[in-house]
Amino acid sequence: MTTDSTQATPAVESSRDSRSRSTSVACAHCGLDVPRARVADDGGPSFCCPGCATVYATIHALALDRYYALQGEDSARQPATVSGRSFESLDHAAFLAEHVRTREDGASEVVLALEGVHCAACVWLVERLPRVLPGVIDARLDRVSGRATLRYEPATVSLSAIARTLDGLGYPPHANRGAARQEARRARSRKHVVDLGVAGACAGNTMLFAFALYGGHLDGMDPMTRTLLRGVSLAFTLLSLAWPGRVFFQGAWTSLRTRVPHMDLPVALALTIGTLFGAWNTVLDRGDTYFESLTVVVFLLLIGRFLQEKRSRDALDAVDLLFSVTDATARKVDADVERETPIEALVPGDRIRVRHGESVAADGMIERGTAAFDVAFLTGESKPRTLRVGDRVLAGSRNQGGEVDVVVEAAGPRTRAGRLMDTVRAAAETKSPIVRTVDAMARRFTVVVLVLAAITAAVWWNASPEQAIQHAVALLIVTCPCALGLATPLAVTVALGRAAKRGVLIRGADVAEALCGPALVVLDKTGTVTTGTMQLCEWSGPAVVLERVAALESGVEHPIAVALSQAVGNVDEVVSRRHVEPGFGVEGVVNDEAIVVGSPRYVERAVGELPAGIKASVERVRVRGLTPVVCARAGRVEAVGGLGDAIRPEAKAAVQALRELGHDVVLLSGDEPAVAFAIGRDLGLDERSIEGLASPERKLDRVRSAVASGRRVFMVGDGVNDAAALAAATVGIAVSGGAEASLEAADVYLAKPGLEPLLELMRGSRRTLRAIHRCLRASLMYNAVNVALAMTGVLNPLVAAVLMPLSSLTVVTLAFRAHTFGDEP
Repeated sequence: MTTDSTQATPAVESSRDSRSRSTSVACAHCGLDVPRARVADDGGPSFCCPGCATVYATIHALALDRYYALQGEDSARQPATVSGRSFESLDHAAFLAEHVRTREDGASEVVLALEGVHCAACVWLVERLPRVLPGVIDARLDRVSGRATLRYEPATVSLSAIARTLDGLGYPPHANRGAARQEARRARSRKHVVDLGVAGACAGNTMLFAFALYGGHLDGMDPMTRTLLRGVSLAFTLLSLAWPGRVFFQGAWTSLRTRVPHMDLPVALALTIGTLFGAWNTVLDRGDTYFESLTVVVFLLLIGRFLQEKRSRDALDAVDLLFSVTDATARKVDADVERETPIEALVPGDRIRVRHGESVAADGMIERGTAAFDVAFLTGESKPRTLRVGDRVLAGSRNQGGEVDVVVEAAGPRTRAGRLMDTVRAAAETKSPIVRTVDAMARRFTVVVLVLAAITAAVWWNASPEQAIQHAVALLIVTCPCALGLATPLAVTVALGRAAKRGVLIRGADVAEALCGPALVVLDKTGTVTTGTMQLCEWSGPAVVLERVAALESGVEHPIAVALSQAVGNVDEVVSRRHVEPGFGVEGVVNDEAIVVGSPRYVERAVGELPAGIKASVERVRVRGLTPVVCARAGRVEAVGGLGDAIRPEAKAAVQALRELGHDVVLLSGDEPAVAFAIGRDLGLDERSIEGLASPERKLDRVRSAVASGRRVFMVGDGVNDAAALAAATVGIAVSGGAEASLEAADVYLAKPGLEPLLELMRGSRRTLRAIHRCLRASLMYNAVNVALAMTGVLNPLVAAVLMPLSSLTVVTLAFRAHTFGDEP
């Protein structure tokens, strides 16, 4: 037996050299390199995969060749995906009732999510659907979201036929889950934008008229012209108050009914008194009107409210988490006949078939077959789990080898994933300490302003009722809580915008506050401190054996086979025979040599008892928390490989830096304890800070217990199994590459891989919170000074109207000049 030790890296380098010497041929559809085995011998178009060949033929058959002319050189390159499904589930009554809307003209309308949308040429191609498929009236595609809105005649064409056509063009469609809720949120967003536009137009026009009136006040103006300008300004002010500004009056009325002071109350009072005062002066043609100040107040306050509600709308997307991790349809089996069925129509007792590469649509029990399932998104296990007859399988688990029949036990929101999402939603509703602080300040501020305005009016009433009203209105205008309302959302928006440019996406101001103190940092293993993919971490044996193994495994889809084949890359070995034993190993003939690779037991069964040296190597690999793979050539065992989820290079230094910032760090993993402890030790953690076999519920319990004890908890993870814990933590942090469920449940998303962005997040958040406090202090100091000036009669409404925007400008300046994330000011 050969015992020389060879690392995987040199083999990888040699394979790269081999590839660099090969001639590159571009795919005629997507432009990616075509494998040498697929290059056309006759010089015709070559394709990187069957999907691209199918789409290319379809596009040419439909005379849509201009698609290729529209593709720019900077278009994203990706091979086409053609599923070949029948999409008959889209014609099911349950699906149609849930997703299809009947229009007044009798046409049907549906929104579908499309895969593979990456450039303007894709939009052009999809929107030509009415030309190639009779019955389709209109097709509109949003390139950013990949959602296509289709209008069609159900009597002429079925939805499944439309889906098959889109699939043939390389854009497999899926149900757009939560479309009604998304549309409602978009409609509300459009309403806010319209209100802002109207408020801005009213403010701009009244400002222009005010400049003319101020000029006429200095140089003289014809009385009729002055009355006309004042009248038009009053009309714009009434429009601003009645349309976009009505929200403040609605809030003030609610405040009065519930007897809870609210910032809308002084705003509505100032707007009402100011408008009546200005209208009275307009009728009597005397004094000042201040209409421009009133409309500007409405516009600026609406900006702050829009920024706040935008973040609230983003948080509501967690409602759709379940459908981001489970398929929309299942292969329901009745009397050995398969039929695509939407998951909405599944009930307990139904039998569904799950093939290789598909995900399970419901929780259930395996009735037939054996297969390896990737369950990392739910349990955090980095290794596939082999399940057999009688084992339970969870919705969203992906079949990585084999075919099974599953008896449905729970579907939709009743699955384990669905229950986790309910926990996510419940936990996500109780967060916002800094917002509560500002609200409390605003309530006290409201009461104080109203009392001071009344005192001002009473003190000045004996001297002159007109002066009393002017000074009270001046106080209400100059102390309008515009700056106070803008301070938090504006400072946060500026800081969060800078953070986003650096790949740190933060959901709100409360997150910045929570990140500023020492905490318990809970790290998930898979995808967080590790790369999240199976890799060849150790190899003991000849390099030539690794090349033979890579060639044999290159045609197998199991994660271990993929890792072994990727460790070398393209090789020139000839595979003449291959037999796969799902979940155990592969044996075949490579370059006329018999090769066996797989688990130690599988290889031992094929070639006899393993030598003592090989057994020692296998045990060493297991101690490191890796999966051992034994390789035999020509009947002799010659190599042992260790596969696992490799630790990120910067992880250990990042953990040490977190400790230096005052944080306690623990590692919770769904993997076996041996794997978790091996990783934890490499990170420098003691055994008390490491836990294996941590289920989603266990992670949630650990987080909730720590929070209940009064500790701040930062949960860092990337999978659906982390989603509930992310939402329950003081701050949930999702790392790059995570499942959509974890991203939506989290308060922070780190777009860059690794843990280094976590350190930048904490330092930048501390600076952000300081910027928020600075803006709030400036607003309060400004109001305190101007209250004194207004009550003493130094300020009249005209001066107050000029000073009022200065508080907002001060807050804006402080927010934009604050050093938060990065080096830019």
